[in-house]
Amino acid sequence: MKNLFLLLLALSVLTACNDKPQRYFETSQEIDILKSGIKAYETQDWTAWRANFADTAKIHHNTIKGLSPEDNMANLQSMVANFASYGFQDKGSFSEMVIDKDAETWVNYWGIWNGVVMASEEKVTVPVHLTARFIGDKIVEEYVYYDSAPISKALEAAKAMSNAKTPAEEVEMTNE
Repeated sequence: MKNLFLLLLALSVLTACNDKPQRYFETSQEIDILKSGIKAYETQDWTAWRANFADTAKIHHNTIKGLSPEDNMANLQSMVANFASYGFQDKGSFSEMVIDKDAETWVNYWGIWNGVVMASEEKVTVPVHLTARFIGDKIVEEYVYYDSAPISKALEAAKAMSNAKTPAEEVEMTNE
């Protein structure tokens, strides 16, 4: 009986020593870097936003084709220029870091983006998923997925509204 007890104790010690390395994290330096990039995007601090990416990084926004950080930044700047305000809400956002089977470090972010179109004051809400692969403290690859239709629809409606002239505006234009 004593030998059986010692054998079970030895097996439990050996089993405890074979712990697999942790693969999922709720806090990490990489998560903090990603969140700082989101804040930089929200405040239009493009220098800080750009600093999170490696020079060779590829960014994919709803596309397979990857853009350079500079090209993606130009697209973001062009889009947000149409909004009086925009950003991610804290409630409902979630981040995690994963070390995958290939030992690559990925940070996932799920959030809800809200914007107010400048020309129409229409509110737009879109769920977003972002995943970024890190090497060291730089993002080398990023994928961002969201339904762009509500944004496009709101911007098209605002454009149509600004192109429509009221009768008073037509009279002003003919009197000039």
